[in-house]
Amino acid sequence: MPETLAAFRGTVRCELSMQTQTLSGMSAASPGEETALTFSAAVPAECPATLEDAVVEHVEGAHYRIRSGTREWPVEAAAVHLHREIAARFYHAIPPRSAPWSKRLFWRAVLALAASRTGLAALKVLRRKVHRALT
Repeated sequence: MPETLAAFRGTVRCELSMQTQTLSGMSAASPGEETALTFSAAVPAECPATLEDAVVEHVEGAHYRIRSGTREWPVEAAAVHLHREIAARFYHAIPPRSAPWSKRLFWRAVLALAASRTGLAALKVLRRKVHRALT
């Protein structure tokens, strides 16, 4: 019984080279997740440059099948590499690090000074002094 390796939603790009074929597009399982599947194999000549809603199945051993709509392409590959871009889910799960207290205090003081004309004038003077000291 075939095992589904990857299911794509929408347009899938097929990048072909002499010894590999890479399918890349959005995952059907996780919306917004970019997925790339690379076959280390001779590429079927009749495979188009783009597919719609493609599904890749592992049939048995080194035999795989790419299905899109009513068409399918058999692939015999020595190795298959699957990459899913999970950075967005990963960083969403980790709470952001809070800023150090010294940085929060600095920006609170700068914003308080910027709220008045006198404070803005003081910041301009300070900026000029720092600029001169650095040049």
